[in-house]
Formats: sequence, C-alpha cells, structure tokens
Amino acid sequence: MNWSQTFAPLRNRAFRYLVAGRTVSVLGNAVAPIALAFAVLDLTGSARDLGLVVGARSLANVLFLLIGGVIADRLPRHLVMVGANLLAAGTQAAIAAAVLTGTATIPLLLGLSAVNGITAALAQPATAAVIGQIVPQESRQQANALNRLGFASAAIFGASLGGLLVAAIGPGWGLAVDAAAFAVAAGLFVMVRVPRASAADRTGPAPNVFRELREGWVEFSSRTWLWAVVLGFCLLNAAYVGGVNVLGPVIADESFGRAGWGLVLATQTVGMIVGALVALRLRIRRFLFFGVACMAAPALLLGGLALAPYLIVLVGAAFLTGLAMEQFGIAWETTMQEHVPGDKLARVYSYDMLGSFLAIPIGQVAVGPLAEALGTRVTMLGAAALVLIAVLGMLASRDVRRLEHRLDPPAVPVTADPVAGAPAAAADPGDLLTKS
Repeated sequence: MNWSQTFAPLRNRAFRYLVAGRTVSVLGNAVAPIALAFAVLDLTGSARDLGLVVGARSLANVLFLLIGGVIADRLPRHLVMVGANLLAAGTQAAIAAAVLTGTATIPLLLGLSAVNGITAALAQPATAAVIGQIVPQESRQQANALNRLGFASAAIFGASLGGLLVAAIGPGWGLAVDAAAFAVAAGLFVMVRVPRASAADRTGPAPNVFRELREGWVEFSSRTWLWAVVLGFCLLNAAYVGGVNVLGPVIADESFGRAGWGLVLATQTVGMIVGALVALRLRIRRFLFFGVACMAAPALLLGGLALAPYLIVLVGAAFLTGLAMEQFGIAWETTMQEHVPGDKLARVYSYDMLGSFLAIPIGQVAVGPLAEALGTRVTMLGAAALVLIAVLGMLASRDVRRLEHRLDPPAVPVTADPVAGAPAAAADPGDLLTKS
C-alpha cells in the first residue's frame, strides 16, 4: 500500500470535517475528566463521591444508548451529532460555572453529569456509524486510523492542558474549555452533510422504535465474535475505568501530584498516536484476534499504579497501554463496518456500547468503597487481574480467533458524493458473516 492510498480518506470533504469535529471535542473531553475529578476531590476529598459523580454520567449514558442508536439510524447522523454536542456544551458550561462560582455541590454535579451522559448516548452511535456511510469499504481501515489519530493527538494535548490548568488555576477552567470545545465541534459537524441513514429510505412498515431495536438485536446476537467481545469489554471496562478514572487521581494526589497525572494520561495518548500510525499500514488477516490480544496491556498501567506509583514506571506503562488500545479500537471499528449492514450499523453499535459500558458505573461506584475496605493496592491489583481474565475469555471464542479481515476487498460500486465531491460506497448489501 502506497502513501497515497494510506491518506486517501482525507480527500473526502465530509470526512475531513468529521475528523476535525471529533478532534476538537476530544480535546475538551481530555481536559474534562481531570478537571471534574479534582473538582470533586477539592469539594469533599472523597473517592466515594468521585465514584458517584462519574458513575452517574456513565449510568445515564448506558440507559439511553439504545435510543441513540435508533435515532442515528432514523435521522441524518450529522444532525444528531450537532444537536448532542450543543446539549453537551450547555451541561459542561453549567458545571464549569458552578465550580468557578463556588456553588457546586455533589447533588448538582450528579445531576449535570447524568444529563451530560445522556447527550453522549445520543451522539456516540451516530459518530461511530457515520464513517461507514461516507467512506468506501476499501479505505475504511485507513479512515478509522486517521480518525483515531486525530482523536489521540487531541487527547495528548488535552490531558497535558488539563493537568496544567488544574494545577495552576483550578478545575473550573478545565470544564469551561470542554464546554467551548463541544460548541466548536457542533459547528464543524454541521459541515459534514452526510445523506440520511438508509434505514429511513427503505420501504415497509412505518418506523417503530421497538421493531427497530429488535432488528438491531438480531444483527447483534447473530454474530458470536461480536457479543463475545462485548461481554469481555463489559468486565474489562468496569475494571479499567474504575481503577484509572477514580483511584488514579487519588493515588496521584497522594504521591506524584496532579500535573504528573496529566503527564501520565498524555503519555498514554502518545502511545495512541503511535498505535494509529502503526495501524495505518498494518495488513493482518486476523485483525480482530490481534486487537483483542493487545488489550492485555492495560493491566500494566493498573499494576504500575498499585505496585510502583512513580512517574518513570507509569509513563512507560501508559505508553504501551495507549499503543495497544489503539490496535484494538481500529480493528474493532473496521470489523464492525465490514461485517454489519450499513442501515443497521448504528443500532448494532448501540448494543455494542450498551454491553461494553454496562458495568462501568458499577466499577466507578464500587471501587471507592472497595479501596477503603481492602486498600488501594489490593483493589488496583484486582482490577488488573480482571482485565487479563476478560482478555482470555474473549480469546477463548473460536470466532474471535478466526474471523478474517478483508485485506483485498472486491471492487465496490460507488456513487458520486454530491456534497464531498469524492466517491462514496454504495450501501452494504447486508452481507452475512461467514464463519470458518
């Protein structure tokens, strides 16, 4: 593959605006978790309260993901993204104002975080599915890698900025940056201009939420590789997010400092950038197997926080974690876009996200009391063990190990993209996964 093919998706105008919008929103979102974590710790100093606040967002996100998938398959996906980002800008601005004026309380932060989780649930399926709608099949691995490269590049700067802002002028300004980023992203998503999801154009019965959810469930449950990975990530995400997002800031406050924690998170995103660059050129027949196996690496960061909370150790572990996570992320998105019909992709993504995120609120809420009862070190080691168990469970699936990536896809009929001026893939013909 030459470099012209590698960067071919960037010739698509809609894709460029999509990447720009996601990059800006991720910049703000990389600042926000650091700022929110230390805002809560400044308010009460309690890991339990921090777990409740971040858990409220995750729980609301999980509860509304399926509705988000239906909406994204029924309405123009870029407009769904615009509306959700405007709502998110409002909620983050309200949180920032409460923190900056000294009026923040835990109940207020719980409520606003929950609303923010709902807005994310409305945007996530649309954002995940839209690449398959605007990029031809033969360029999707490169498009996913470029998209995540922008994601990681923004995250590294955002994490560093978040640590510096919190350390220098307080967490409220970090939350204000996130609000502004959502507003800018909404403006960029207006320019994506993708056509309506094909589900809206099909003939048949009038749209019905329950029927559409059932169709999405059939597509999801009929693919063993899909639900096996989602079950694994249900456990893996609960362990990893609870350990890193809740106990990570607590350990940082007790040892290497808030700015140091921003550096650790920034280094993880450096690993993600390197991982995306590597994935741009990878040609692996069993791409999903490779990606899942890479997900053992996050146990290194959890183990480092437990046993050796020193910057030199954590920076190395965070880099490897980011690199490995990116291999899985690009493998997963490419696999989904290859093997799931395009008109049902957002709904299948919503079931994927629902299952993968389902236990995150439990992990976030439970990890504080567990750390108080068992000790932070034991709790973090337990989280690392759960990550490894989840990876082994996913790899136990024959379908996960043997599913093949289309290295040389057949020619796909294309139609002119009336907005972007670049070829766009015809709708997927509903190709069923062939299990070998």
